Amino acid sequence: MPRFERILMTGGTGFVGSYLSRALAETYPDARRIVLVRPGERFSGPDWVSVAADILDRPAIDAAVRDLKPDLVVHLAGQASVGHALAEAELTWRLNFCGSFNLAMALAHHSQQTTVMFPSSISVYGESFRSGAVEESTALRPLDAYGRSKAAAEAMFCDVLARDSRLIIARPVNHSGPRQNSSSFVLASIASQIAGIESGRLEPRLHVGDLSKARDFLDVRDVIAAYLALIAASDKFRERVNIFNVASGQAHTIKSLLDGLRARAKRTFEVVVDERLLRSANTDLQCVASHAETLRAVTGWAPRHSIEDMLQSLLDYWREVERTRG
Repeated sequence: MPRFERILMTGGTGFVGSYLSRALAETYPDARRIVLVRPGERFSGPDWVSVAADILDRPAIDAAVRDLKPDLVVHLAGQASVGHALAEAELTWRLNFCGSFNLAMALAHHSQQTTVMFPSSISVYGESFRSGAVEESTALRPLDAYGRSKAAAEAMFCDVLARDSRLIIARPVNHSGPRQNSSSFVLASIASQIAGIESGRLEPRLHVGDLSKARDFLDVRDVIAAYLALIAASDKFRERVNIFNVASGQAHTIKSLLDGLRARAKRTFEVVVDERLLRSANTDLQCVASHAETLRAVTGWAPRHSIEDMLQSLLDYWREVERTRG
């Protein structure tokens, strides 16, 4: 395993960042660890030093990189919600592309021998999903601002980072778990509504979008394990740019996942399709699934948490949120 001495993380206050920051601190306890946060934002992770630097503030990002000269960068900052990206295309491009460009330029100027872990998205494949499950060699044909901005950021990192750097691009499928935003992500929304119905705070009506869509889902803990495995294996990579899908290879309809949560519910409820939660047929694919054999071959990674584990942890979390409200 490579010995990293100076780790820089962006997006540490987000859903995935809250898990990955703890895992990195445990894996690299002797490293100096800096997390960039927006001015006024608080980071509660253990054993990290917070530095105020908005990803869109080029001078601040440049100064942070110049001072630390990281040998590992984990870049999570950006627009995480596809739904928000569809409604806020301009902001999505600024966060996902311009923010990434600011970071890449700073690294190119001040830290040329850096390993960069960039979690992109399975959305970069877009239209290619209509032909079935994808692999890393599948053509990138993104359908919306979210996928296009992620694909553009991937290409930019390849071009802008110094020749002596090493780039790891991870393309994860949908993932969920405790602490995920219930206003932006489907399973967290369903679980939080069920918990609210159980507590009596909400009427027994569950609002959903299109339940027929099928998606490959992972427990966030398995995604974190994949990122750590890739970072640990990075000193063995022969290529400067290394791309890996992070996936289970199996798609589940939203209806089947809802049924799994309903079976665990303590109260009955009506399911109501909310038109506000429906997306355009031009961008909302019927099935999204991915192969991850490359990741498995390189690291030995495989999901350890079942769909049932993920659903139970979600519901337990939102029940606790309801209890503390009460």
